[in-house]
Amino acid sequence: MGQPDDMLDDENYPAYTMGRAAEIVGCSQDFLRRLGEAKLIDPHRSAGGHRRYSRYQLRLAARAHRMCEQGTDMAAACRIIILEDQLEEALRHNQSDPTH
Repeated sequence: MGQPDDMLDDENYPAYTMGRAAEIVGCSQDFLRRLGEAKLIDPHRSAGGHRRYSRYQLRLAARAHRMCEQGTDMAAACRIIILEDQLEEALRHNQSDPTH
């Protein structure tokens, strides 16, 4: 296992409790639960079964929260964010592939 500093630098390390995550995103805990049900984020579960969120997941949740506040349906917001992330990943992959 890495050093604590390495874990804090890792944007995928599940460092945040649900309460803290909701506070950071500016949403309710129920909103975070519904994002999990919509498959946008899949929080890590601690040994005690508590949800833990990474910085990457908080960024996704914040994007969804902004879109929903602007009137986008949650399911549509989740689909848009997932597609945007897939596109970004494909573009990154193509840029690193020397055959393109």
